Amino acid sequence: MYFMRKNAIEKIKIVAGILIAVIFASLAGFTAGDVIDVLASDELKTAAQCSFIIPPEFVPGIEPGLFINESYPMESSSIRYGLYSNGKDKTLTNRQKLELQNAPYVTEDMSSELTKDIYQKMMSEAYSKDNKDAVDFRVVSFEERSFDGFPGYRIVSDIESGNEPVIHQTVYIVLSKYKTFVITYQRADDDDCESAFEESAATIRVR
Repeated sequence: MYFMRKNAIEKIKIVAGILIAVIFASLAGFTAGDVIDVLASDELKTAAQCSFIIPPEFVPGIEPGLFINESYPMESSSIRYGLYSNGKDKTLTNRQKLELQNAPYVTEDMSSELTKDIYQKMMSEAYSKDNKDAVDFRVVSFEERSFDGFPGYRIVSDIESGNEPVIHQTVYIVLSKYKTFVITYQRADDDDCESAFEESAATIRVR
């Protein structure tokens, strides 16, 4: 059981890392020369912060924004918080403006145009590329949500690999003009923390 739990938590870390890389490298888009060329939507409001209550049984992990169950490795559930800036609120230097003008392509922030099919395709491809073992990634539900007047998504997915426990993942994405907030709740199939996750998600506030 210990080694199964250890494998589960290691896979959870991989899942969270892939989520960050896929959504905010592919959707936010980096142009040549590391100049972020993201077009902030005028329709989105500006948000300063996003907050939510961490259940008391979760403690800080070794990575920033990561919280793991205090009973790890017997309980392999985790919560991860990420904040991503599109850089559009920053003043560019003349050199950066020139690099932007000469960039071979322009990439827009498409996170506001995310769909179930796009998410399913990106995540499935990421797992196929970054895992030696076959991983079955399935989007169970994909909902548009509003958080204090800010648009976003609630995405529930299942991840299965070999004989390891199924990983259940619920992702909340909150969009604002310059920042995107992502909260990821993950648990193994037999981790008893679903109600704690739901209570935590109900406290998400955006200001």
